[in-house]
Amino acid sequence: MKLVVRNSGKNNKRLYIQKSLRKNGKCTSVIVESLGILADLMVEKNMSEEEVIAWGENRARELTDNEADSSKNIVIKLSQSSTIKEGRRTYRTGQLFLQDIYSKLRFKNTFRNIKSRNDYEYDAEAIFSDLIFSRIIEPGSKRSSYITASTFLEAPKYDEHQVYRALSLFQKEMDYILSETYKNSHYAVKRNNRILYYDCTNYYFEIEDEDDFRKYGKSKENRPNPIVQMGLFMDGDGLPLSFSVFEGNKSEQLSLKPLEEKIIKDFELSKVVVCTDAGLASKNNKFFNSFGGRRYIITQSLKKLKQSDKEWALDTEDSFFELGSNKRVKFSDMEREKVYYREEPLPIKESDDQRLIVTYSPLYAAYQKRIREKQVKRASSMIETGKLKKTRRNPNDPARFVSKISTTENGEAAINELFMIDENKIEQESKYDGFYGICTNLEDDARDIISVNERRWEIEESFRIMKTDFEARPVYLQRKERIEAHFLICFMALLIYRILEKKLDEKYTSNQIITTLREYKHLKIEGAGYIPEFERNEITDDLQKIFKLNLDKEIITPVTMRAIIKKTKEISK
Repeated sequence: MKLVVRNSGKNNKRLYIQKSLRKNGKCTSVIVESLGILADLMVEKNMSEEEVIAWGENRARELTDNEADSSKNIVIKLSQSSTIKEGRRTYRTGQLFLQDIYSKLRFKNTFRNIKSRNDYEYDAEAIFSDLIFSRIIEPGSKRSSYITASTFLEAPKYDEHQVYRALSLFQKEMDYILSETYKNSHYAVKRNNRILYYDCTNYYFEIEDEDDFRKYGKSKENRPNPIVQMGLFMDGDGLPLSFSVFEGNKSEQLSLKPLEEKIIKDFELSKVVVCTDAGLASKNNKFFNSFGGRRYIITQSLKKLKQSDKEWALDTEDSFFELGSNKRVKFSDMEREKVYYREEPLPIKESDDQRLIVTYSPLYAAYQKRIREKQVKRASSMIETGKLKKTRRNPNDPARFVSKISTTENGEAAINELFMIDENKIEQESKYDGFYGICTNLEDDARDIISVNERRWEIEESFRIMKTDFEARPVYLQRKERIEAHFLICFMALLIYRILEKKLDEKYTSNQIITTLREYKHLKIEGAGYIPEFERNEITDDLQKIFKLNLDKEIITPVTMRAIIKKTKEISK
């Protein structure tokens, strides 16, 4: 194989790797690999023309060696009398797929710029990548992440104590890292920044006393620990966009506007539709997203509507539109598997263009009824056993169906309190079964708005992945800047995972994908190469097809493995 330089226009040279072969008794040549435009490569690699040419020639030799290498059968000789050598023999290799995506996000360029304005001696970019890969492959503390990185094919060339120094650097440069990652993400995947989803969650700490950052607040998991909160923006295709971390006792409603303003400025966005849940539906947030080309879609609690709007929303005498066909359907004629909707104006003081869209699903109604019946059964059991809670933090606590009678019929204080199931409470809740509310200031078709809102589950799933699969909590770090850096690492891990998920056409669950990555291992046979120790399946086949890393060969020579590693570090053109 050899490097070929061809003119493809005025002052426009393109580099190819060409292979000669014989076909039907005649000599011919084929293009094996296109390296790109010479001028672009000079900028990307920060090389002169001569250096790029030399790089291309080296690539041609590498491909020639790999081809020759792959055609050989390898005989492994093992001795029953010899003992194995000291040192590691099994290496993790699942991170190589992650590294391929990581390289396309051009973090090397990002950290090259960071290095130019910061004075440090360690390899910050290597620490950053290892922490991200370890968060997915083997989540744990920063110390355990360092140990996990030592099981990769390329062991860390930095010290453990430098990891903690790097965390402070990551926090300092966090805004820049997020902005550059978003810009570079277009090299790896198509972004849909027309729709932005926003939600908040919280993370707890294994400490008892709060401080200026970690505060006691409303825990979504009802834990009695100090927490911090995380606000996460996601794009219309479910890919993380940006995030913020704020105090545990701060209202989540106040977190949306500052982060959205930062995204609009740093990411150079303008016309966006922000989709949130009812907990973030403050008048200020609605007002902010009513100007500058911004719009909103927010879930609406039907219970909190004015009485007249509530009666309209729950009216079963009036007809609905069938989602899909848009034909009118009476409530009594609705089919179990279909969804229906109606809409009306819902003016507020600051705006008169807000719409209320109400959907109804017979299937969802049946589900809510089934859940409530189970909760009522648990409430009855609480009464019978006398195990009633004094306080109820969770609005879905079965004890909400228990009423207490403390007076006699004459209004006198009763000697003994009487507990019983509140039938009126059950009746009131049942009125809302199957109904779901959305308010928006968009003029789009109601069906499109409903479709956009339906994807809110993806941001909730993102939080679940970070908390469960990536073990983002509990957080053991103490210093504020390191805590924020920890969540930056978790965010980047989530982004890279989501891109991988897209490349796999969303065919598999997060558990299937992550488990497969964690099981990727290769046994090193000294003097011979690397033997796969993972189970080949549909996911591994898809990974090989997409990334073309050939990690599923019976044995991979050291030369070929080095070429695979190098390939995962190449910056996309």
